[in-house]
Amino acid sequence: MPALRWGQESRKGAGRRPAFGAFPSFERFVLPRWLRRPVRLIARLGEDDFSAPPFSAAVLSAVLLASSATYGGYLGGHLDGFVQGVTARTGFAVDQIKVVGNRQTSEIDVLDKLGLDGWTSLIGFDAEAARERIASLPWVEQAAVRKVYPHTLEVRVDERQAFAIWQQGRELSVIEKDGRIIAPYSGGKQAELPLLVGVGAPQNAPDLMARIGRYPELAARVKGYIRVGERRWDLRLDNGVTVKLPESGEDQAIAELVRLDHDKGLLSRDIVAVDMRIADRLVVQLSPDAAEARVAALKNKPKAVTRKLERKI
Repeated sequence: MPALRWGQESRKGAGRRPAFGAFPSFERFVLPRWLRRPVRLIARLGEDDFSAPPFSAAVLSAVLLASSATYGGYLGGHLDGFVQGVTARTGFAVDQIKVVGNRQTSEIDVLDKLGLDGWTSLIGFDAEAARERIASLPWVEQAAVRKVYPHTLEVRVDERQAFAIWQQGRELSVIEKDGRIIAPYSGGKQAELPLLVGVGAPQNAPDLMARIGRYPELAARVKGYIRVGERRWDLRLDNGVTVKLPESGEDQAIAELVRLDHDKGLLSRDIVAVDMRIADRLVVQLSPDAAEARVAALKNKPKAVTRKLERKI
C-alpha cells in the first residue's frame, strides 16, 4: 500500500523544497496509517495548490457556535441542565428505582429526597448529594445510592433500631437504646414496644430491663416502666396490675415477686397493685370488686360462727 515518505522528491521536480513539516534525514520513515491523511493535509498548507475541503467553512462555523454556546452555558450555570436534557433524551433518563432495607421509612419519602423530575439523566445525577438527603430522614442511620446504567437507581438504607416508646407529658416518641429520639410515635407495630414514663427513664431503663429479662415469664408481662421521682420504678403489667419496686434492693424484690407468683399466683389475682417498697413487708391492694367482696365476707363471718355454735348446742 502507498506510504508517505519524508524527504522524497516530488514527481513535479527535484528542485522543489520539502513540504511543510518534512525532515529530509528520515527518508525511509513511514507514518502509521491513521496519521497519514492529517499529515498530508497539514503538509499541503504550505503549497500553492492547496484548497480547503468542501463544507469546511460550515463545519468550522458550527464548531465555533457550539463551543461558544457551551462556554456561555458554563458561565451562566446552565451547562448541567443542558447535559441532563440531552442525555435524558438519548436513553439515560432514570425510569427505575429500587429501594431496599426500609421498614419504617416510606418509599415516598425516599423518592422525594432523590429529587427526580421525570427527565433526570443518570449521567448527570449527583448520587452523593442524594445519599446525604436520604440520610437526613429520621429513621435512616446510613444510606447508599448507586447508579446502574443505563437508567436505574439503587437505594439501600440501614435504619435505626427502636428500643422503646418514651412518654413525656402528652408526647410519645420512639427512642433508641441510648435514649436518642428517633421520631414521634405513629402506632402500628410500634405499639408492641415497651413504654417508658418519666424523667430519666430512657437512661436507666436498659439496666432494669436486662435484670427483669432474667425472668422471661415476668418480662413478657411487663408493658410499662414508670420512673418515679428519678429514684425508683413502678412496673405496669399486661393485666393492669402495678408493681411498686423499692428504691434499693430491686433484684431481691423482683426475685420475691416471681416466687410469689409461681407459688401462689399472686399476679393473677383480683388485685390492682403490689407494694414492695418496704423491705420486710408486702402490701397488696385489692380491686374495688374484690375489696367489697372481702368486706361483705368479714361482715358475714360472725353470723356464720354463731350458727355453728347454735348447731353444736
